[in-house]
Amino acid sequence: MTPKAKPVGTNHVALEIGDIGEALAFYGSFLDLEIASKSDKAAFVYFGDQFINFSAGFRQGPDDNRHFGIAVDDKPLTIELLNSMGVELLDGPFTDFLDPWGNRVELTTYTNIQFTKADHVLRVMGLGHLKKTDEALNELADKGMVPDA
Repeated sequence: MTPKAKPVGTNHVALEIGDIGEALAFYGSFLDLEIASKSDKAAFVYFGDQFINFSAGFRQGPDDNRHFGIAVDDKPLTIELLNSMGVELLDGPFTDFLDPWGNRVELTTYTNIQFTKADHVLRVMGLGHLKKTDEALNELADKGMVPDA
């Protein structure tokens, strides 16, 4: 068998948007953004040890099923902010919406999912208080992936 590289995780997502300033204003209306760099053509927004690369030059139609997920610390607050912005949540079993350029975004709560940041990264982000739910821990345990105690 030919050796293969093991995927470790997702480092970043690149999103095509129409305007960098408008994208930072939109996402910054409901997320506390850490903007690492910005130009007229691109911006890099960090979520601790991961990032989104906003890239000017949107050319496709709205996403149907293609999407990316953002894990937040407070999903009800995020939904409240999106509602106050007039952003319509899409029908379905998840909390999805389209950004102004048609990129489909799924909101999830960090504590309820398997994805786990290292404790030291959470601490630096000011999120060291977040603890996984029993359901999320059981999903990890079923895979033999129990987070450090």
